[in-house]
Amino acid sequence: MTGTLEEFKKLVDAEEFLQFFNLPYDQQFVNVNRLHILKKFSQYIREVDDNSPDLSPEERLNQYSLALQKAYQVFIESTPHEQKLFKVFNDKPKNVVTLTELTSD
Repeated sequence: MTGTLEEFKKLVDAEEFLQFFNLPYDQQFVNVNRLHILKKFSQYIREVDDNSPDLSPEERLNQYSLALQKAYQVFIESTPHEQKLFKVFNDKPKNVVTLTELTSD
C-alpha cells in the first residue's frame, strides 16, 4: 500500500477504496452490493478510530484495509437483508397484511 491517509480521505466510490488498497474485487458484485459494502466499511472504520486512537497513519490505513476486506466478505457470506444496515430493512411496512396474518373462515 503506497497511499497516504490524506489520499484515503479523498476517496468516494467503492472501487476507489478497493483500488487504493490493491484489493481484488468482482465488479458485478460491487455493482449489486456497493452501498452495503460502504456502509459496513464505515462502521468498521468507526470501530478502528474509536478503539485505536493512537495508531500511526500507516497502521490506521492497514486496519482500514482489513476493514474493507471484512466488509466485502460479509456480503459474500450474507445478504443485505440479513445484515439490516439500512432503516428500510428494519421498518415494518404500513397498511400491509401478510399471508401469515390471513386465516380462512
